[in-house]
Amino acid sequence: MRAPPCGERASAAGLQLPNSRARGPGVTYDPPMEPATMATRLASSAVAPIVRKLFVHEGAGADLVDRPVRISALVSFRGEQRTLTERDLRKLAGELTDRAVKAAGPLEAPDPPTRRELADALATALHSIGDLDMDDVQAVRLGPEGLARQLTAPASLSEAAEARFRPLLHTACLHILNFFSRRSTFIPRTLMEQTQQLDRLVSITDLLMERVPARSAEDGRFEQRYAEHIARKHGELTIYGLDPGRAREWRLDSAYISLEATQDAGGSLRTATSLAADRVLAVHDRVLLRGAAGCGKTTLLQWLAVTAARQTYDEHLAHLLGRVPFVLPLRRVVRDGLPPTPDRFLHAVRSGLAGAQPAGWAERVLGAGRGLLLVDGIDEVPQAHREEIRRWLRELMGDFPGNLWLVTSRPSAVREDWLADEGFAEVSLAPMSRHDVAAFIRRWHSAADAEPGLADSLVAAVRTNPDLGRLAVNPLMCGLLCTLHRDRHGSLPYGRRDLYDAALSLLLERRDRERAVAVPDELRLTKDVQIQLLQRLAYWMIRNDRAEMEERDVVAQLERCVSRMGYVGATPYELFRHLLDRSGLLREPAQGRVDFVHRTFQDALGAKAAVEEGDFPLLLDNAHKDQWQDVIRMAVAHAQPADRVRLLRGLVAQVPAEGGAEGGLSVGDHRLTTRRGPSRDSVRGLLLAAACLEQATDVPSQVRAEITERTARLLPPRTTSAARHVADIGGPVLLSLLPGPEGLTDEEAVRTVVAASRTGTDAALPVLARFRDSASLGLRRQLVWAWHRFDTDEYAREVIAHLDESELYFSAHGVSHLRALAGMGGRERIQIVGSYHPRQLVEHIDPGRLTHLWLRDGYARHDGEDWLAAFPRLRTLVLPGTTPGYVRQVLPAGLSVVMEGELV
Repeated sequence: MRAPPCGERASAAGLQLPNSRARGPGVTYDPPMEPATMATRLASSAVAPIVRKLFVHEGAGADLVDRPVRISALVSFRGEQRTLTERDLRKLAGELTDRAVKAAGPLEAPDPPTRRELADALATALHSIGDLDMDDVQAVRLGPEGLARQLTAPASLSEAAEARFRPLLHTACLHILNFFSRRSTFIPRTLMEQTQQLDRLVSITDLLMERVPARSAEDGRFEQRYAEHIARKHGELTIYGLDPGRAREWRLDSAYISLEATQDAGGSLRTATSLAADRVLAVHDRVLLRGAAGCGKTTLLQWLAVTAARQTYDEHLAHLLGRVPFVLPLRRVVRDGLPPTPDRFLHAVRSGLAGAQPAGWAERVLGAGRGLLLVDGIDEVPQAHREEIRRWLRELMGDFPGNLWLVTSRPSAVREDWLADEGFAEVSLAPMSRHDVAAFIRRWHSAADAEPGLADSLVAAVRTNPDLGRLAVNPLMCGLLCTLHRDRHGSLPYGRRDLYDAALSLLLERRDRERAVAVPDELRLTKDVQIQLLQRLAYWMIRNDRAEMEERDVVAQLERCVSRMGYVGATPYELFRHLLDRSGLLREPAQGRVDFVHRTFQDALGAKAAVEEGDFPLLLDNAHKDQWQDVIRMAVAHAQPADRVRLLRGLVAQVPAEGGAEGGLSVGDHRLTTRRGPSRDSVRGLLLAAACLEQATDVPSQVRAEITERTARLLPPRTTSAARHVADIGGPVLLSLLPGPEGLTDEEAVRTVVAASRTGTDAALPVLARFRDSASLGLRRQLVWAWHRFDTDEYAREVIAHLDESELYFSAHGVSHLRALAGMGGRERIQIVGSYHPRQLVEHIDPGRLTHLWLRDGYARHDGEDWLAAFPRLRTLVLPGTTPGYVRQVLPAGLSVVMEGELV
């Protein structure tokens, strides 16, 4: 194929330029010249010879198609065999400037100082071409404006030079791209990339044709409206703690942090399956996701819904293409224990489009297997109604197979095999790693327009203060810490109770006072009075197993409080509206219904009310219920010393003194742990008692010793799932009780490491370091995987550097891990977790050692395939099973490609 000649204005075959317009059979380009037309008057004969001197001549028979050469290797003023010196480059820039001046004519020509300034600026920009890390095809794809943005421009230019520099640089870039398009390798390379893109497009089209059947025009129009509605409704999050007068909404794109989800390995020595939580549906069609309060379950569902609604292609999220999301928060859609039928989904969530949906539309979507059903909060449905929810799920899946299902719950709200018969895989949402915490804190401060440096100081405080580090385990707690840290100028509480007390003080007392908000005299309530009113509502919801209250119930409860408060002059309804509008703790998710902004506030306030009422038998009678777990924790923290002992003794009263000594711990299983061991409920009570010791500072030593001794007999955990429960329920207190490595089997050691690592605190490091000399591959895998939950360098010194390297892939969750591995002399086997740029791998992995590379989250094709050549000893490349076939086809010959499922 012959490249076209360069005309009056440069044009090129296959060169896609912005602002192009058709003129006859060809395509010409009119650069946007503002304010002068100087550059447009430059003939190609004046520019092309100068551009050709900037680049080396191609050798005969150069084969650059399979391995494209970077632009930095093409310029003639860089490298060992330069044909153009720096002085020559400046001379060429001056010559190009002079020709532009002559073309501008005497009336528009700049004065001599401006001309010299232009020449220097252009020389600087042309010199930066040698720093571009791309090939000619990628440069042409940018277009002249995009290429100009990639080049270095002087920091400041005079007004006269600035007006002429951009048009001049734009024209030079246009001719540079035309030069690239005429190189012998350009067209073959372009055709190869176009073939790959076409193959990708065909794959996407086939997927959509299979997933999206023919629809009526009415259905199609409604789905477009519905997608836009979902993107608007769920595309923002509320930032708790920002002043009401400022923007309280946080764009989901900026707020969302992909967390880790884990699946039990089923007793195998292999590491429990871990993957990004937002990709669990790429592996399983039906997922039950467990996670503690505030850990980000609802945010994950929002992100999946918005991603599906936007229909943006991502190779890792191809399973969401063509899907129609239905977000079903059970606390809102279940009425009298009855969940909605598909035709009532939109009505149940009170969508404004409910009345506009075509008759039978939801049934047609689900019947075609196109639905993405996101069912949130099994734990927020009363216990008596959960079996009805399970039947509802089973019937819907039987009537409408082929859809994607994600159901969320607190860890122990339902038994582990609750949906196993329906084909659900169970995964758990892990606590935030220290990298996640740092990212969240910085994004929060950015969204809040906080003072510079405030985010970094909080990140440092969380990492260096163990008490704060134990609090920053989920998005809710991190958000509270951010709010208080900003409001209190860096002064932070150190315990869970103190954190909530400080948050309540901020929301109920200081915020309106400091902002001088006018409040009627009858509604001028002290913090303590407001807390008493809110406690009454929270405790009613806990006792009645409700996540929401009807407005009439709220008013009735407040009326009972007011009858005992003669000094409150407002009516119960006025109090209700005041608390709803001003407290920052209540919200109205639907007309006539009220709930707390987060369940954690409800639990904290309800616990204080229970302690003040002396309802300790009620607390103990419900201690086995998942939704009472945080209530018990806070009740122990609020109780007086004698009542605290009463609660702690009550939690362990049903555990036999010898219980658990033989069989270990199996949390989440309704069967007995062993024939003679404790039941699931009593085990949970004992673990909960141990966890409460962290907040209970005033406990008799004999009580503390009794709890720790009995808890120690339950360890090590019997399953990986139980190990996660140990960390989630017991937390850091249990670290000192974990045994090993002496006397443990390899499987027991793995589960012990899982329990310790999930706490994510520095106190776990000495426990994990005890296992670093193990020969077990499964145990070493688990130790490597836990790296991202701790400080990179400290964990590398204490654990990573000591691990036997044989057959072990070292997981790198970021560039910092790659740097640490390189600093230890590199590793033969490396697993890359998360997104990356090939340049990062080339820069930070030792090419002399790498033989096996595992790209856990997919293959980065955006920079071509030549980067693999930087690792001459690389023999095996491991890719996820979802990697498209056309990617595998273009990998270098001689490289063994293995799918993850084929690993032993």
